[in-house]
Amino acid sequence: MNINLEIFSPVQQINDPLFAEHNVKVFLKRDDLIHPMISGNKWRKLKYILKSAQHRHKNHLVTFGGAYSNHLLATAAAAAKFGFKATGIVRGEAVDNDTLFLCKLHGMQLIFTDRESYRDKPALFNQYFDDDAEAFFIDEGGSSTEATQGCSELVEELTDTYDHIFCACGTGTTAAGIINGLTQHQLNTNFNAVPVFKNGGFIKEEIDKFLHKQVAYDLHTGYHFGGYGKTTDELIKFIKQFVASTGIVIEPVYTGKMMYAIYDLISKGHFKPGSKILAIHSGGIWGLLGMKDKFF
Repeated sequence: MNINLEIFSPVQQINDPLFAEHNVKVFLKRDDLIHPMISGNKWRKLKYILKSAQHRHKNHLVTFGGAYSNHLLATAAAAAKFGFKATGIVRGEAVDNDTLFLCKLHGMQLIFTDRESYRDKPALFNQYFDDDAEAFFIDEGGSSTEATQGCSELVEELTDTYDHIFCACGTGTTAAGIINGLTQHQLNTNFNAVPVFKNGGFIKEEIDKFLHKQVAYDLHTGYHFGGYGKTTDELIKFIKQFVASTGIVIEPVYTGKMMYAIYDLISKGHFKPGSKILAIHSGGIWGLLGMKDKFF
Protein backbone atom coordinates (compact mmCIF):
# COMPACT_ATOMS: atom_id res chain seq x y z
CA MET A 1 0.00 0.00 0.00
CA ASN A 2 1.21 3.48 -0.86
CA ILE A 3 1.95 5.33 2.39
CA ASN A 4 0.58 8.73 1.61
CA LEU A 5 -1.76 11.00 3.50
CA GLU A 6 -2.91 14.44 2.49
CA ILE A 7 -1.95 16.92 5.17
CA PHE A 8 -4.66 19.18 6.54
CA SER A 9 -2.97 21.49 9.01
CA PRO A 10 -4.21 25.07 8.74
CA VAL A 11 -2.73 28.03 10.59
CA GLN A 12 -5.26 29.73 12.85
CA GLN A 13 -4.88 33.06 14.60
CA ILE A 14 -5.70 33.18 18.31
CA ASN A 15 -7.03 36.40 19.75
CA ASP A 16 -6.70 37.45 23.37
CA PRO A 17 -6.72 40.87 25.11
CA LEU A 18 -3.24 40.02 26.43
CA PHE A 19 -1.88 39.86 22.88
CA ALA A 20 -3.41 43.21 21.94
CA GLU A 21 -2.03 44.78 25.12
CA HIS A 22 1.52 43.71 24.20
CA ASN A 23 1.08 44.25 20.44
CA VAL A 24 1.89 40.69 19.39
CA LYS A 25 0.06 38.25 17.13
CA VAL A 26 -0.22 34.55 17.98
CA PHE A 27 -1.01 31.78 15.51
CA LEU A 28 -1.45 28.04 15.92
CA LYS A 29 -0.37 25.45 13.35
CA ARG A 30 -3.18 22.90 13.69
CA ASP A 31 -1.31 19.63 13.25
CA ASP A 32 -3.90 18.13 15.59
CA LEU A 33 -6.28 18.13 12.60
CA ILE A 34 -4.12 15.91 10.37
CA HIS A 35 -5.74 12.67 11.56
CA PRO A 36 -7.95 11.82 14.57
CA MET A 37 -5.55 9.17 15.88
CA ILE A 38 -2.27 9.68 13.98
CA SER A 39 -2.36 13.35 14.82
CA GLY A 40 0.18 16.12 14.93
CA ASN A 41 3.85 15.31 15.05
CA LYS A 42 3.01 11.60 15.33
CA TRP A 43 2.05 11.44 11.66
CA ARG A 44 5.02 13.52 10.62
CA LYS A 45 7.37 11.29 12.63
CA LEU A 46 5.91 8.03 11.34
CA LYS A 47 5.64 8.97 7.65
CA TYR A 48 9.18 8.09 6.59
CA ILE A 49 9.61 5.41 9.25
CA LEU A 50 6.74 3.49 7.66
CA LYS A 51 8.12 4.09 4.18
CA SER A 52 11.44 2.64 5.40
CA ALA A 53 9.70 -0.42 6.84
CA GLN A 54 7.80 -0.93 3.59
CA HIS A 55 10.95 -0.52 1.49
CA ARG A 56 12.68 -3.19 3.60
CA HIS A 57 9.67 -5.54 3.31
CA LYS A 58 8.97 -5.42 7.04
CA ASN A 59 5.29 -5.72 7.91
CA HIS A 60 5.41 -5.93 11.71
CA LEU A 61 5.92 -2.66 13.57
CA VAL A 62 7.33 -3.01 17.09
CA THR A 63 7.51 0.07 19.26
CA PHE A 64 7.59 1.27 22.86
CA GLY A 65 5.78 3.57 25.26
CA GLY A 66 4.11 4.12 28.59
CA ALA A 67 0.57 3.09 29.39
CA TYR A 68 -0.84 6.41 28.13
CA SER A 69 1.50 6.82 25.18
CA ASN A 70 0.16 8.83 22.24
CA HIS A 71 2.93 7.29 20.17
CA LEU A 72 1.66 3.75 20.83
CA LEU A 73 -1.84 4.76 19.80
CA ALA A 74 -0.63 6.57 16.69
CA THR A 75 1.49 3.59 15.65
CA ALA A 76 -1.43 1.22 16.19
CA ALA A 77 -3.69 3.40 14.06
CA ALA A 78 -1.04 3.85 11.35
CA ALA A 79 -0.42 0.10 11.25
CA ALA A 80 -4.14 -0.55 10.79
CA LYS A 81 -4.46 2.13 8.11
CA PHE A 82 -1.48 1.00 6.05
CA GLY A 83 -1.68 -2.78 6.46
CA PHE A 84 1.01 -3.55 9.07
CA LYS A 85 0.90 -5.73 12.16
CA ALA A 86 1.82 -3.89 15.34
CA THR A 87 3.16 -4.75 18.78
CA GLY A 88 3.57 -2.27 21.60
CA ILE A 89 6.02 -2.98 24.42
CA VAL A 90 4.55 -1.10 27.38
CA ARG A 91 6.57 0.18 30.31
CA GLY A 92 5.31 -1.03 33.69
CA GLU A 93 2.84 -3.52 35.09
CA ALA A 94 -0.12 -4.80 33.07
CA VAL A 95 -3.01 -2.32 33.16
CA ASP A 96 -6.18 -1.52 31.26
CA ASN A 97 -6.98 2.06 30.31
CA ASP A 98 -8.66 4.06 27.55
CA THR A 99 -5.46 4.57 25.53
CA LEU A 100 -4.53 0.88 25.55
CA PHE A 101 -8.13 -0.02 24.71
CA LEU A 102 -7.83 2.10 21.55
CA CYS A 103 -4.46 0.50 20.76
CA LYS A 104 -5.98 -2.97 21.00
CA LEU A 105 -9.04 -1.86 19.04
CA HIS A 106 -6.68 -1.02 16.17
CA GLY A 107 -5.17 -4.52 16.38
CA MET A 108 -2.00 -3.79 18.35
CA GLN A 109 -0.68 -6.62 20.52
CA LEU A 110 0.66 -5.46 23.88
CA ILE A 111 3.60 -6.76 25.91
CA PHE A 112 4.14 -5.33 29.39
CA THR A 113 7.63 -5.22 30.83
CA ASP A 114 9.28 -4.05 34.03
CA ARG A 115 10.85 -0.61 34.06
CA GLU A 116 14.41 -1.88 34.40
CA SER A 117 14.16 -4.10 31.31
CA TYR A 118 12.43 -1.29 29.43
CA ARG A 119 15.58 0.83 29.55
CA ASP A 120 17.27 -1.43 26.99
CA LYS A 121 14.79 -1.36 24.13
CA PRO A 122 16.99 -3.06 21.50
CA ALA A 123 17.50 -5.96 23.93
CA LEU A 124 13.75 -6.26 24.45
CA PHE A 125 13.18 -6.20 20.70
CA ASN A 126 15.71 -9.00 20.23
CA GLN A 127 14.29 -10.98 23.14
CA TYR A 128 10.82 -11.14 21.62
CA PHE A 129 11.38 -10.72 17.89
CA ASP A 130 14.89 -11.88 17.03
CA ASP A 131 13.41 -14.72 14.97
CA ASP A 132 10.80 -12.54 13.27
CA ALA A 133 12.31 -11.44 9.96
CA GLU A 134 9.38 -9.10 9.33
CA ALA A 135 9.66 -7.20 12.64
CA PHE A 136 10.72 -3.55 12.42
CA PHE A 137 12.10 -1.63 15.41
CA ILE A 138 10.63 1.83 16.08
CA ASP A 139 12.11 3.69 19.02
CA GLU A 140 9.99 5.27 21.74
CA GLY A 141 8.28 8.39 20.43
CA GLY A 142 9.47 7.54 16.92
CA SER A 143 12.82 9.19 17.59
CA SER A 144 14.93 8.81 14.43
CA THR A 145 16.46 10.61 11.47
CA GLU A 146 13.42 9.63 9.40
CA ALA A 147 11.19 11.33 11.98
CA THR A 148 13.09 14.60 11.73
CA GLN A 149 12.73 14.47 7.95
CA GLY A 150 8.96 14.25 8.28
CA CYS A 151 8.82 17.05 10.84
CA SER A 152 10.97 19.35 8.70
CA GLU A 153 8.25 19.35 6.04
CA LEU A 154 6.06 21.43 8.34
CA VAL A 155 8.12 24.50 7.40
CA GLU A 156 7.40 23.99 3.68
CA GLU A 157 3.67 24.32 4.39
CA LEU A 158 3.94 27.79 5.91
CA THR A 159 2.64 30.55 3.65
CA ASP A 160 3.71 33.36 5.97
CA THR A 161 6.81 34.21 8.00
CA TYR A 162 7.05 34.44 11.78
CA ASP A 163 9.46 35.97 14.26
CA HIS A 164 9.15 33.03 16.64
CA ILE A 165 8.09 29.38 16.41
CA PHE A 166 7.27 27.44 19.58
CA CYS A 167 7.14 23.68 20.05
CA ALA A 168 6.76 21.45 23.10
CA CYS A 169 9.60 18.94 23.40
CA GLY A 170 9.68 15.36 24.63
CA THR A 171 12.32 13.54 22.60
CA GLY A 172 13.47 16.66 20.72
CA THR A 173 12.82 15.02 17.35
CA THR A 174 10.07 17.39 16.25
CA ALA A 175 12.11 20.40 17.32
CA ALA A 176 15.14 19.19 15.38
CA GLY A 177 13.05 18.63 12.27
CA ILE A 178 11.52 22.10 12.39
CA ILE A 179 14.91 23.73 12.98
CA ASN A 180 16.29 21.80 10.00
CA GLY A 181 13.38 23.07 7.93
CA LEU A 182 14.02 26.66 8.98
CA THR A 183 17.71 26.27 8.13
CA GLN A 184 16.97 24.68 4.76
CA HIS A 185 14.66 27.52 3.76
CA GLN A 186 17.00 30.15 5.24
CA LEU A 187 14.27 31.67 7.38
CA ASN A 188 15.22 34.22 9.99
CA THR A 189 12.86 32.76 12.59
CA ASN A 190 13.78 32.18 16.23
CA PHE A 191 12.92 28.66 17.37
CA ASN A 192 11.68 28.19 20.94
CA ALA A 193 11.68 24.76 22.59
CA VAL A 194 9.56 24.11 25.69
CA PRO A 195 10.80 20.90 27.36
CA VAL A 196 8.08 19.03 29.26
CA PHE A 197 10.57 17.33 31.60
CA LYS A 198 11.97 18.63 34.87
CA ASN A 199 15.60 19.70 34.42
CA GLY A 200 14.88 19.75 30.70
CA GLY A 201 18.17 21.28 29.63
CA PHE A 202 19.29 17.82 28.50
CA ILE A 203 16.93 18.12 25.55
CA LYS A 204 19.46 20.37 23.78
CA GLU A 205 21.77 17.41 23.30
CA GLU A 206 18.87 15.34 21.94
CA ILE A 207 17.92 18.10 19.50
CA ASP A 208 21.47 18.87 18.40
CA LYS A 209 22.27 15.28 17.42
CA PHE A 210 19.65 15.47 14.66
CA LEU A 211 20.49 18.94 13.34
CA HIS A 212 21.97 19.28 9.87
CA LYS A 213 23.68 22.47 10.99
CA GLN A 214 24.22 23.76 14.50
CA VAL A 215 22.18 26.92 15.04
CA ALA A 216 21.11 28.99 18.02
CA TYR A 217 17.62 28.51 19.49
CA ASP A 218 15.95 29.16 22.83
CA LEU A 219 15.10 26.64 25.54
CA HIS A 220 12.40 27.58 28.04
CA THR A 221 12.94 25.05 30.81
CA GLY A 222 10.73 26.61 33.48
CA TYR A 223 7.38 25.28 32.26
CA HIS A 224 7.49 21.60 33.21
CA PHE A 225 5.00 21.93 36.10
CA GLY A 226 6.76 19.22 38.09
CA GLY A 227 7.97 16.97 35.28
CA TYR A 228 6.77 14.72 32.50
CA GLY A 229 3.09 13.89 32.90
CA LYS A 230 2.91 16.16 35.93
CA THR A 231 0.55 19.08 36.29
CA THR A 232 -0.68 21.70 38.72
CA ASP A 233 -4.00 23.39 39.44
CA GLU A 234 -2.64 26.50 37.74
CA LEU A 235 -1.93 24.64 34.48
CA ILE A 236 -5.29 22.87 34.53
CA LYS A 237 -7.09 26.18 35.09
CA PHE A 238 -5.21 27.69 32.12
CA ILE A 239 -6.09 24.76 29.86
CA LYS A 240 -9.78 24.88 30.76
CA GLN A 241 -9.90 28.61 30.06
CA PHE A 242 -8.02 28.22 26.77
CA VAL A 243 -10.24 25.42 25.46
CA ALA A 244 -13.44 27.17 26.55
CA SER A 245 -12.41 30.47 24.91
CA THR A 246 -10.94 29.11 21.65
CA GLY A 247 -12.61 25.75 21.02
CA ILE A 248 -9.16 24.24 20.49
CA VAL A 249 -8.34 21.24 22.68
CA ILE A 250 -4.92 21.15 24.32
CA GLU A 251 -3.67 18.81 27.06
CA PRO A 252 -1.39 19.02 30.13
CA VAL A 253 1.53 16.88 28.94
CA TYR A 254 2.70 18.84 25.89
CA THR A 255 0.59 21.53 24.23
CA GLY A 256 -0.83 22.92 27.47
CA LYS A 257 2.65 23.61 28.81
CA MET A 258 3.75 25.19 25.54
CA MET A 259 0.75 27.51 25.34
CA TYR A 260 1.10 28.47 29.00
CA ALA A 261 4.73 29.38 28.30
CA ILE A 262 3.73 31.63 25.39
CA TYR A 263 1.06 33.44 27.40
CA ASP A 264 3.41 33.84 30.36
CA LEU A 265 6.29 35.16 28.24
CA ILE A 266 3.99 37.64 26.52
CA SER A 267 2.71 38.87 29.89
CA LYS A 268 6.33 39.47 30.96
CA GLY A 269 7.13 41.52 27.85
CA HIS A 270 9.51 38.92 26.44
CA PHE A 271 8.69 39.68 22.77
CA LYS A 272 9.25 42.86 20.83
CA PRO A 273 6.08 44.77 19.92
CA GLY A 274 4.85 43.70 16.52
CA SER A 275 6.16 40.13 16.89
CA LYS A 276 4.38 37.28 15.13
CA ILE A 277 4.46 34.01 17.05
CA LEU A 278 3.57 30.59 15.66
CA ALA A 279 2.86 27.72 18.06
CA ILE A 280 2.87 24.13 16.80
CA HIS A 281 -0.12 22.13 18.00
CA SER A 282 1.59 18.74 17.98
CA GLY A 283 -1.59 16.76 18.66
CA GLY A 284 -1.45 14.38 21.58
CA ILE A 285 -4.90 15.30 22.84
CA TRP A 286 -5.61 11.65 23.71
CA GLY A 287 -3.26 12.25 26.64
CA LEU A 288 -6.29 13.81 28.30
CA LEU A 289 -7.68 10.30 28.81
CA GLY A 290 -5.16 9.62 31.54
CA MET A 291 -5.78 12.90 33.36
CA LYS A 292 -9.56 13.25 33.42
CA ASP A 293 -9.66 13.26 37.21
CA LYS A 294 -7.53 16.43 37.27
CA PHE A 295 -10.13 18.57 35.53
CA PHE A 296 -13.53 18.33 37.18
